[in-house]
Amino acid sequence: MKEKQIQGFVKKRYSRIAKSGVSCCASSASLIEQAKLVGYSEEDIKNIPEESNMGLGCGNPVALAGLKEGEIVLDLGSGGGFDVFLASKKVGSEGRVIGVDMTKAMIERSRQTAEKYGYNNVEFRLGEIEDLPVEDNSVDVVISNCVINLSINKKRVFKEAYRVLKPNGRMLISDLVTEGKLPTAIRKNLSAWASCIAGAMDKKEYLRTVEEAGFKKVKIVSESSYELDVSKKLKGRITSIKVNAHKS
Repeated sequence: MKEKQIQGFVKKRYSRIAKSGVSCCASSASLIEQAKLVGYSEEDIKNIPEESNMGLGCGNPVALAGLKEGEIVLDLGSGGGFDVFLASKKVGSEGRVIGVDMTKAMIERSRQTAEKYGYNNVEFRLGEIEDLPVEDNSVDVVISNCVINLSINKKRVFKEAYRVLKPNGRMLISDLVTEGKLPTAIRKNLSAWASCIAGAMDKKEYLRTVEEAGFKKVKIVSESSYELDVSKKLKGRITSIKVNAHKS
């Protein structure tokens, strides 16, 4: 499959999610439980707009990023803004959080939510994470939540993250990786791509790709098995990891 074909399918899928408000046929209660399962606390969920929780993500990068007041944060693939709004509370009025997403419907949704609830220290920009609409050396922290696996060119994504970080900046990402090779049928399945599975990279290769982009002190700070209903063949072969890295 060609890159444009995959990207087009993924964009359409997430445009539908943005318009419906959920990643699947889920109730508000189940979305809250799903958020808890991937690492968000009751307080986290209460502190952000309900409409930003659409059942997306595989971790809580904000919890592990050690955000400080006044910092500038960039969220790669910000979706409905869940992590952006959560991070905005951490950096305060002197800080700023920028969300970048390739889906116009997601950007429109998150901008409307920010305006509705009076978030003055957030901004949402339309763009691709392989070609970020962000200046060089301009952000303190890069976060991302289960989005980089959707990219075919992950090395380019990490190089872009490195470019926009200030010297001594840091990156904390939650993502899905594989433990061994995935079946070819899964790799060629567009629905599996949009479900964050087909594009998942081998764990060791993933870490090596981050290092090749220039990052130092690359390490997994936590990981857990990820339950999938797609195929019994994938059981135990997909892992959710939280990776920390620094631009020295």
